[in-house]
Amino acid sequence: MDKLDPAVMRLKARREDGEFISLRPKSFAEFAGQTEVIGNLKMMVEAAKLRSEPLEHLLFSGPPGLGKTTLAHLIAGEMGAQLTATSGPLMERPGDLVAILSSLPRGQVLFIDEIHRLPRAVEETLYSAMEDFKVDIVTGTGPGARTITLTLEQFTLLGATTRSGLLSAPLRDRFGALFQMEFYQPDELAVIIGRAAPQLELAIDAAAMLHLAEHSRGTPRIALRLLRRIRDYAQVNQAELVTREICAAALRQLGIGPQGLDKMDRMILETVIDRFGGGPVGLDTLAAVFHEERDVLAEVHEPYLLKLGFLMKTPRGRVATGRAYEYCGLPSPPVSGTQDAPLFED
Repeated sequence: MDKLDPAVMRLKARREDGEFISLRPKSFAEFAGQTEVIGNLKMMVEAAKLRSEPLEHLLFSGPPGLGKTTLAHLIAGEMGAQLTATSGPLMERPGDLVAILSSLPRGQVLFIDEIHRLPRAVEETLYSAMEDFKVDIVTGTGPGARTITLTLEQFTLLGATTRSGLLSAPLRDRFGALFQMEFYQPDELAVIIGRAAPQLELAIDAAAMLHLAEHSRGTPRIALRLLRRIRDYAQVNQAELVTREICAAALRQLGIGPQGLDKMDRMILETVIDRFGGGPVGLDTLAAVFHEERDVLAEVHEPYLLKLGFLMKTPRGRVATGRAYEYCGLPSPPVSGTQDAPLFED
């Protein structure tokens, strides 16, 4: 009997045990894309290890799904430290933060996702913890109140935000480096898809990988999510190899159109063009039309539409561009059309 590759045997064993297969990269070498960010992180991590010091505090910003959480795990692994993860909205009181900080050993990595949503009082407690590795705790009330200074072990704070503009200047300035995550190119996403497919036991050719990459909105999370759905489609249709044609059919069934726009993206463009004459229209107005949260439109849909050049941000609101009209199969409006459009404020 032929010997199986050890990695394949481990994969099969994990599947038999019902363990979820994680598609996250395990090292910087496996991380595709964000070349400049990865290069700087490698340098900073190596320098910190040579000095036997904890890594400086780092801030990652960018749309969801670009790898901010993944980088936090990789940094902790490269530093030989454990990762403690939490989220800004979960820490309602300064005591919640102090409880976490006081339990961190030297060199531990604390990851705070959506750090821009920290309550003000919690954020101010974080200032001295980041800068001086100590926090002041107030005990008692009234005339009997007193302040106790709690010394902390040196730790590394990794913050992630999708709305860097909402971060206060004092918090932003306390990070040693700020990294802006960019949308991925199709060839970078194709590499990610190619590495993930064997873990899902899916055979897919190069043309299908590139086609999927071109419809993944420049976002690895979306690419991997769609890859799982394409696997479902292939298994149901008994396709042993996912070709470009099979990939395209699966995406059509999922409602993914050209350039990766989904149904909601197309509805936003059509609403701006048809109902509001191409704009300008405010984000609050669009949120009311779709009965959707403003933040969902601002963080999930708008960044990619802006990247494609389908929408423009103006002081008066969002405006559909000529590219948006072309995408929707409509003739472009006169140049003065958007300039004379009615005002819809955010």
